[in-house]
Amino acid sequence: MAGYRKLGRTASQRKALLRNQVTNLLYHGKIVTTETKAKEIRRIAEKFIALAVKEKDNYDTVTVTSKVARKDKDGKRVKEVVDSKKVTVFDEIEKEIKKDKPTRLAARRRMNAYLYDVTEVPSDDAGKKASKKVNLADKLFDEIAPKYTNRNGGYTRIVKIGPRKGDAAMEVIIELV
Repeated sequence: MAGYRKLGRTASQRKALLRNQVTNLLYHGKIVTTETKAKEIRRIAEKFIALAVKEKDNYDTVTVTSKVARKDKDGKRVKEVVDSKKVTVFDEIEKEIKKDKPTRLAARRRMNAYLYDVTEVPSDDAGKKASKKVNLADKLFDEIAPKYTNRNGGYTRIVKIGPRKGDAAMEVIIELV
């Protein structure tokens, strides 16, 4: 007996399908799929969530000072004339950053190696704002893991919604609890 479901696909197709479904589940919180796919997705997603719960507080906070270009009201850099040359004016700012400890860094790299990149595209009425990338590892550590600190597994729920119209495959909703 195999240790996983083959889902009627070649190995590369199956891996791509599962990566895509797990990425969408973690990004959106719930997805609609077939029952057999949902059971495979659950195995992978729960491992990532358990890893995030285990490593969520495993970091140090460090204060860093950096130079940032001063900007005017239009968002352009402020320039001063020094020795007959235009030079950009810089301000020093202090910022606190999270520095991962080795095990959390390894967990982050495992997540980033498996999950696809997600790009948020703004709606049409948002103006000229550019699309931005969402770091799912950060979302797992900062948003999803704190909800499950007091829970020992069982982070996903599968709810049957009935057979699909075309091929009568059982459709389900898989969601984060």
